[in-house]
Amino acid sequence: MAKKPAREATAKLRKRKAKRAKAKSVRKRMAADIKPAVGASPQWTTAQIEEAFRRFKAANPEPKGELQHINPFTLLVAVVLSAQATDAGVNKATPALFALADTPQKMVALGETRVRELIKTIGLFRTKAKNVVALSHKLIAEHGGQVPRSREALEALPGVGRKTANVVLNIAFGEPTIAVDTHIFRVGNRTGIATGKTPFEVETKLEQVVPAQYKRHAHHWLILHGRYTCVARKPLCEKCIISDLCQWPEKTVV
Repeated sequence: MAKKPAREATAKLRKRKAKRAKAKSVRKRMAADIKPAVGASPQWTTAQIEEAFRRFKAANPEPKGELQHINPFTLLVAVVLSAQATDAGVNKATPALFALADTPQKMVALGETRVRELIKTIGLFRTKAKNVVALSHKLIAEHGGQVPRSREALEALPGVGRKTANVVLNIAFGEPTIAVDTHIFRVGNRTGIATGKTPFEVETKLEQVVPAQYKRHAHHWLILHGRYTCVARKPLCEKCIISDLCQWPEKTVV
């Protein structure tokens, strides 16, 4: 009988070690992404940036976010759930959740315990379930059950930060906001499109340098580029459509 508790304790210990290793890996990648910001990758010229986004648009005129959602509310929930998780992982959990609760009222009625059960495959699911129900309460109490269209109001919701607010404003309402996640942070610093030591610095730089006609989709183009081409460990420079413009000294093609 004593073997089962011992196995459970060992399994829990392994999970904790895996979480610590993952967090350490993320910190290492962030540190590596910051290195070019101190001068290794020179800032691009206006003409170079214009050309890069012209190519992004030509290759993918209408880029879309990969988080599955039904309406602005489910988008907001999906983005909150995606913090420190992959879009693919979130997309596996949300269909069942949204089938039961696609409005703040239904989410509140569902309750934190049931939400937690439905999203338990996502990292930090306990905190996220609490935030999803809490933000639903706040949407009902302060916004008539509607997702607000201002960054300030969005950031006042539980579990919503600047990046989440920018994603919702961009996808749900077509605002030309740029949400800087780890992919955009890496691409901005590595290539030289927009360097900065923090996500906010990179966001501010992108707001300054991205031509107005490309701002609405800039966020998606850069995320997709970082997710599938300019990846963290071994960037696929041979497949990169902006490799000739890239200022990264370690790129594998000239």
